Amino acid sequence: MKVRAKKRLGQHFLNDEGIARRIVDSLLEMDPRGAVCSVLEVGPGMGVLTKYLLQEDGLDFRAVEIDEESVEYLILNYPSIRSRLYEEDFLGMDLGKIFPGKLAVIGNFPYNISSQIFFKILEYKDNIPFAVGMIQKEVADRLASPPGNKAYGILSVLLQAWYDIEYLFSVEPGSFTPPPKVRSAVIRIRRNDRTSLGCDETIFKRVVKTCFNMRRKTIRNSIKPMLGDYTLTDTASPLLDMRPEQLSVEMFVELTKLLKTNTKTN
Repeated sequence: MKVRAKKRLGQHFLNDEGIARRIVDSLLEMDPRGAVCSVLEVGPGMGVLTKYLLQEDGLDFRAVEIDEESVEYLILNYPSIRSRLYEEDFLGMDLGKIFPGKLAVIGNFPYNISSQIFFKILEYKDNIPFAVGMIQKEVADRLASPPGNKAYGILSVLLQAWYDIEYLFSVEPGSFTPPPKVRSAVIRIRRNDRTSLGCDETIFKRVVKTCFNMRRKTIRNSIKPMLGDYTLTDTASPLLDMRPEQLSVEMFVELTKLLKTNTKTN
């Protein structure tokens, strides 16, 4: 039995065993047995990573797969996964309820939802100490990009606020069936020591998204849509004359602090 790769699910099955082993080893290097309670593989497909994870003694391994054909294939070829497999959409899972302890995430992530997967990880940042994933190279460049780079954007800032990001290695299209039209890359994220941003996190997210939605403008101009709800406490701040791709996480925190709620008197 073979599984048909489905475009609507963003499926490209990794066929290079050497790369599969490197991805799994990149997770095991983080000592998941000692650091977390569970390891969750997102979108195992035909099990190229799964078989190595199942071989690891003492690893509390689970997998989540939405594709019925893949589920059938996995159970047929790896019977021991039956009790460890969730047949549902990862993006809709209540990870805190299913995994009350710590959780590591791994996968050859479906390319059409790879950014959404990282936003999901951010929702559970205090429960997920690290993750390893194969994604489009363009997305990997974005996540790992420092300020001042064209690739630097919303997800760069939001993820880097809470995680250290390592770009591990690139993967060519020929390592997949069917080959994607883009290059791929493997990244690893590790929760940093930050426990608080030092500002309102909800406002912080809104500031980052608002600024990057008009990234060609200076902060002074891009922040205007928010000024109906907030007042700038320092209109002379040099941050306001910069553009969003120039601002580090810490600068976005400072920018958030410049906004004061409900102080307008006119």
